[in-house]
Amino acid sequence: MSAFTAHAMSTARLDLLPLLVEHAEEMATVLSDPALHTFIGGTPDTLEALRSRYQRMTAGSPDPTVSWLNWVIRVRDEACLTGTVQATITPSSHDPVAEIAWVVGTAWQGRGIATEAARGLVEWLSRQRVQTVIAHIHPEHQASAAVATAAGLTPTDEWHEGEARWSRSIGR
Repeated sequence: MSAFTAHAMSTARLDLLPLLVEHAEEMATVLSDPALHTFIGGTPDTLEALRSRYQRMTAGSPDPTVSWLNWVIRVRDEACLTGTVQATITPSSHDPVAEIAWVVGTAWQGRGIATEAARGLVEWLSRQRVQTVIAHIHPEHQASAAVATAAGLTPTDEWHEGEARWSRSIGR
């Protein structure tokens, strides 16, 4: 059993809803632009592949000490899904560490949705037992660097699989 559970949360314009397999149909369209893979590689998932991935994600981590938390981002006024945010929370020698990520469909980019969702996620994590929040960002992905900065993360000198590690310590 994971120590953390994704619950619905809201920001000024957004609802962050716990991921369900049923979201795959709408999200397959949201995530269908190959440009979303410029910095992460690969190609958009088919509907079947996305359903399968969401089934694995919603089943949770096979390691009971690791929590996989995933939300879809819904723009409240438009009543549509626009992307995802996620946090993988792992134990450390002190308080747990959360690695976060976000993606917003091309049609909704440039509107501050990723920033608002990432800030909402980090704010929620700050109310949990999480002490450190990290993200891994491609060095040429300026939009993700801007989102990380807005969420209070700063770049470190550490690298992981060609991406810079960004970090934020959450004071107690």
